[in-house]
Amino acid sequence: MKIVLASTNPVKARAALNGFRNLFPDQDFDLVQAPADSGVADQPFSDVETYRGARNRACNVAKAFPEADFWVGIEGGVEEVGLDLAAFAWIVVQNRERSGRARTSTFFLPPAVSHLVRGGKELGEADDEIFGQTNSKQKAGAVGLLTAGVLDRATLYEPAVTLALIPFLNHQLYPAREAQTADSPSAETRS
Repeated sequence: MKIVLASTNPVKARAALNGFRNLFPDQDFDLVQAPADSGVADQPFSDVETYRGARNRACNVAKAFPEADFWVGIEGGVEEVGLDLAAFAWIVVQNRERSGRARTSTFFLPPAVSHLVRGGKELGEADDEIFGQTNSKQKAGAVGLLTAGVLDRATLYEPAVTLALIPFLNHQLYPAREAQTADSPSAETRS
């Protein structure tokens, strides 16, 4: 089965492929990576904006690769929680009949990183600056740096990819619906 991931990031590719393999271990998958516009800020700053970015990526890559079996959008974001900044990601998986979505676990960023992100830097850039790294978002990411490698970005995303696939494993419990389109008025929204 052909999966098109709306990203060229190798971390997201590993998470997506492993998530599919977790739920469908007897299936062979061919993963194609392609950039797709999120339609949101480079650093999404709310749960809603992050979700919208993942959905838009999945919808936009579906337009570019209509022959695929699945389209996947993964968007990392942050959100103010009191005085702290929480980090997480949304995953949206679609096929021609249904969509699935899930959110990763949430963790809180240290004040020095939060300060840079609030000042306009993307989380990966802030991590690189604080931790003396280069391109950390395509490696362990913030979670990997903060957990000393116990978890990395791919292992944070992988369970959420698996959870987003629940409607495809249990299709009899999740009715088919019209395909979502990026930022369309009929596209599902979160409040």
